[in-house]
Parts: sequence; C-alpha cells; structure tokens
Amino acid sequence: MLNRIEIRDFAIIDELTIDLHPGLSVLTGETGAGKSILLDALGLCLGDRADTSMVPEAAKRSEIHVIFDVSDTPRARAWLTEENLDEDNECLLRRVIQSNGRSQAWVNGRPVTRHQLEQLGRLLVGIHGQHAHQALMRPEIQRRTLDGFAGHANKLEPVSSLHARWQRVEAEIRSLSGGDGDHQDRIDLLRYQLEELDEEALTEEAFSQLEQEQRRLAGASEIIIACQRSLELLYEGETTAQTIIAAAERELDPHLGVDSALAETRDLLATGQVQLEEACQGLRQFADRLEMDPERLQVVEDQLSRLHDLARKHQVEPEGLAAHAEALRDELNRLESADSRLLELHAERDRILDDYRNAAAILSESRRTAAMQLGERVDDLLAQLGMTGAELTIVVDPDSEAPPTAHGTDRIRFDIRTNPDQRPAPLQKVASGGELSRIGLALEVATADTAELPALIFDEADTGIGGGVAEVVGRQLRALARHHQVLCITHLPQVAAQGMHQLQVEKRHREDGRTVTDVRPLSPEERTRELARMLGGLEMTEKTLNHAREMLERVD
Repeated sequence: MLNRIEIRDFAIIDELTIDLHPGLSVLTGETGAGKSILLDALGLCLGDRADTSMVPEAAKRSEIHVIFDVSDTPRARAWLTEENLDEDNECLLRRVIQSNGRSQAWVNGRPVTRHQLEQLGRLLVGIHGQHAHQALMRPEIQRRTLDGFAGHANKLEPVSSLHARWQRVEAEIRSLSGGDGDHQDRIDLLRYQLEELDEEALTEEAFSQLEQEQRRLAGASEIIIACQRSLELLYEGETTAQTIIAAAERELDPHLGVDSALAETRDLLATGQVQLEEACQGLRQFADRLEMDPERLQVVEDQLSRLHDLARKHQVEPEGLAAHAEALRDELNRLESADSRLLELHAERDRILDDYRNAAAILSESRRTAAMQLGERVDDLLAQLGMTGAELTIVVDPDSEAPPTAHGTDRIRFDIRTNPDQRPAPLQKVASGGELSRIGLALEVATADTAELPALIFDEADTGIGGGVAEVVGRQLRALARHHQVLCITHLPQVAAQGMHQLQVEKRHREDGRTVTDVRPLSPEERTRELARMLGGLEMTEKTLNHAREMLERVD
C-alpha cells in the first residue's frame, strides 16, 4: 500500500506531504491546479526518466520520497530480499533530480539504478491513463493478467519445471560439446596442451625444491666464503672463539674451590666449548659438500625460465602448473568419453521437449478458455462504462517452434475495437488515453480477486463521459477498492462522491509572484462544497450544495 508521498521543489510544488489510506481516494481540483504533477513526481520514484525542466529555477534540486507498506506484497518483498534492499515491511523510495541533470535513486537508504527502481515500481503500483507508466501496454503484464484471472498455477508449474530441466540438459550438452567451439577442436587443443605440460610441469613441492636449489647454486661461492670466515673466527684463526673460551676456563680453574657458584659457570663454558666444536665440524662438512657447479646452475635456471613461460601461457602460477594439467586432463577424459553421454542427453532433451510441448498445449488451452471468459466480462463492464460496442479480444497464439520459456510458448496480445465498425487491433494502437484508462479499470475490476498489484492509480478514467456512466465508473472504482488501494484523479462529481477519502489540489499565488500547488484532505463539509463546485462551477447555490449532500448520502 502507498502510505505517503513527500515532494520538495518539483515543478510548481514547493513542499508537500500527502498521507494516503486504504480504499478509494479521489483527487479533485480546478483544471491546471497540478494534479498530473503529482503523478509525474510519483512516476520518478517508480523509475521514470528524469526531466530537469521540472526543477524550479530557484532550486538546486527536486526531491521525492515515497513510502510503501509491502507486508501484503509478496512479489515486491521477494524482489527486495533478492536485491539485499529489504527493510522489514516498509519500503522507502527516494529520487533526487539535480538542476545539472544528474539523477540519484535510493531504496531503503541504499543507492540503486533507475532500472532497479523501475523493476520495483512495476511490483508496487499500476497506473492507468494518460501517463508514461501504463503497465497494461506491456506484453508480460497482459500475459500475467490473463494467467492470474485463469488461476491455473497447476498448469503453469509443469511448464516452468520442464523449462528448467531443459535448460540444465542444454547447458550440459554445450559443455560436453566444448562450449561454443567445435568438440574435436577442443579435444585436439587439450591433447597438445597436456603434452607440453606433462613434459615440463612440476608439482608445487618439486617446483619449490627447484627454486631452493637455484638459490643455493647461485649463492654457492658466497656461502663457501661465509663458512670459511666463520671457521676462522671460531676455530682456525689466530684469535678464535675457541681459544678465548679456553683462556677463560684456565683463569677460573684455580678458584673453583672458593665458591661452588663459580664452578657452575665454569661448567657452562665447558659445555659451550663442546657445542662450538660441533658447530665448527658442521660448517666444515657443509662447506665440503657445497661445490660451485655453473653447469648445473645453468640447467636449473633454464628449467625455471621454461616453467615461468609456460605458466604465463596458461595464465597460472608456475607452482600450479601440475594442478592445471590435471584439470585439463579431467576435461579431456570427459570430452573423450562424452559421445555416449551426449547420446543420452540428446535423448533426454527430446523427451523433455515432448513433455514440455504437451504441458504448454494444456496451458494454451486453459488460456484460450480464460481469454474468452475475461473478454466477455470486460466487454460487459466497458458497456457499463460508456463504451458500448467496444470489444476486447485476448489473442492466445501458440508457437510450437519457439524455444521453451518458463511461461510457455504463447504470444498473448490484448486487441480492442472501440467501435462496432472497427477491426480489432493491439491495445496501444487503438485506444485513446481516456479509453485506455476505462479499459484498464474494466480489466482491474474483472480480475480484482486475482490481481497482484497492491495500489492502482487512475488518471482521469472519466474522460469523455458524464451522467449515469460517470456514476458507474465511480461505483466500479469503489468496488475495486475492496481489493486494492485505489487513487483516482477526476473532474466528475459522480466519481468523486464515491471516494472514501478526498484530497483537493489547489493552485495559489505567493507574494513573491510564484505559483505553487498544495494538496489537502477534505473534511465532510469541505467535500460537500468541493462537489458543489464541481457540479455548479463558480456559482455555488444552496441547490448545488443540497445536490452534493445527496450524492454523498447515496454512496453505499
């Protein structure tokens, strides 16, 4: 449900807050007061393209906030959850249009694209009338309207399920066939790649050992020198660590009997002497084993160079070449053994397609039956709404050769003829703005029990009608409001009287010369005066006031 609209600095609106309620709300006011501007502002929060001409000259930007309650709108809640934009049962849409042309949008405080805003808007509001947001024109809306009226979820589900199975089988067939390339070409390439990888690739451990060997060979001369210098300092030089420790031991020996603590220190020096001798022996052995081998070094470096080149070619790290080779080997084995699997998959795909076509045919038949019933119901309503002779034809055109889709193979189109002597044609090509609004009203009333959108807006659904037909339009809108929140912009008192809530749009001139629009809810007495104005024009008599009271009293 649409709870609130807040508008700041938009066209001739300075600052405006509109609180809306369940049921039927009507917006009335003089022509040119700015009723359509409200729809323009709402449309921006539903994903319409921004128009900088709507930003007043004195303002830097226009800002619109719209608050929805989505507790009873499962499709909108599911979309918000999927996009990580959910926030309990409230949904806040915000749109800002800068005077420099920049446009920004947010849902529940998180930035979104205009396309995301448009996707969400289609799940929240249906707008009928002379406005860019006419959902009824879209083929997918026409299809969903028919399916919702038919109530054949048990026929849609098998079609959707078989389509999903067909997609999975098709994906595996493409994968086993080598993707977009030729199956045999892929096998040949894999064999070539594995041949060069098997010749050179090392495991991660072997590559690490090779790098360690390279570092040892490359630094052999420096390591040998370091070992020799260490031995000189520790054991073999004129003044070594060993001779210094031995001298310290000799200095302490005569005094060991004086204090036992000194003997403990003397023992530590002796232990150090033993460890020093072991360390020197280790250095000698390491230095003796280490040889400078330029030829081996060259071999190792050449091998490392080839491995790095191979890694760049395959776009992996050198230590990952062996694992990459195994992955390619698995793919090659799968492709080489794919022929038998492909035969199974093609047979499975044929079976799924047969089942899919049968399920789609059952769905098509159900749609044709529902199309006739819905068309007849809408025709009756259109006659009541002043479009005598108008006829809605819902075309269900199956295409058995079309690729499977989740919703069947039918092309569904709403055709209309507005006069008996016309041939039916697509809705968007024939109906005028006022006619389209009444057709939308008839469809909404006919499908009220099954329609998904929580809020519906009718922009001057009463265009071109009057008298008793106008009262019928109002009654139908009120009946529709038992299932949806309905907002209607109207010039006719017969329609306005049916409203459960009435808002008046007024235009006034400020002292600085600027024209601005205000919207305010009307009290019962104010409603009477507004209806009287709509009935009698500028001259408001007691007769028109009594007539207005009578119209309000007659409402169920």
